[in-house]
Amino acid sequence: MKVLLLTGLGALFFAYYWDDNFDPASLRGARVLLTGASAGVGEELAYHYARLGSHLVLTAHTEALLQKVVGNCRKLGAPKVFYIAADMASPEVPERVVQFALDKLGGLDYLVLNHLGAAPAGTQARSAQATRWLLQVNFISYVQLTSLALPSLTDSEGSLVVVSSLLGRVPTSFSSPYSAAKFALDSFFGSLRRELDVQDVNVAITMCVLGLRDHASVAEGVRGVTRAKAAPGPKAALAVIRGGATRASGVFYPWRFHLLCLLRGWLPHPRAWFIRQELNITASAVA
Repeated sequence: MKVLLLTGLGALFFAYYWDDNFDPASLRGARVLLTGASAGVGEELAYHYARLGSHLVLTAHTEALLQKVVGNCRKLGAPKVFYIAADMASPEVPERVVQFALDKLGGLDYLVLNHLGAAPAGTQARSAQATRWLLQVNFISYVQLTSLALPSLTDSEGSLVVVSSLLGRVPTSFSSPYSAAKFALDSFFGSLRRELDVQDVNVAITMCVLGLRDHASVAEGVRGVTRAKAAPGPKAALAVIRGGATRASGVFYPWRFHLLCLLRGWLPHPRAWFIRQELNITASAVA
């Protein structure tokens, strides 16, 4: 009985995620500001948008990596691609990034928020200093970028695409500040979606719940602590793009994360045994 139930749920989710009316041509000429574009899912997002003919402004912390991604985007056919190196830990940077994008593209159709600050897993990540830094990079800068870009997105009836994490829905061990920032994202953009709807503002918000990022800094941050494997960057990026283009309210990749989030609502207090199956706890890892 349980096997049949899970099989049925899987079939329903599969049908749901593939019947999304995605039209690749809708992204041709779209004006996209993409953050966190130098590696991992962000890099793959840039390449997908380039292949689809979008006009791009890319930003990330490391200029050399951005230059490489920009060059690849041009080879893939992006009609316009610009970049601006930016450290989202600095509160004054989001305004500079959005203004640069507006100057270069003349407006925005998509704001894709993907940048990530990853602190090492373990008890040292719970310090006030680490938490403050993570909140600026992973939450406050998202709010700043959204507030600054929203007038242009309102004019174009565009879309906000927010790349978040399963840890913004299901907390786990040794991720307190990171998980707090991701939960804050989910609450902020969920509330904003309701506000825009009440005000008849036709800007879509797509929240994307991904697993462990396929990114060197993230892998290093959780090394020795979790057994979870990173999601493949190209496939995760395509799921994000499909969700944003179809103005879906949510994207889950892998799709089973949607089921996991639903199950958490039904079983809110998992036993410690189940949590430990995802962890590889050693004294050095949590020191």
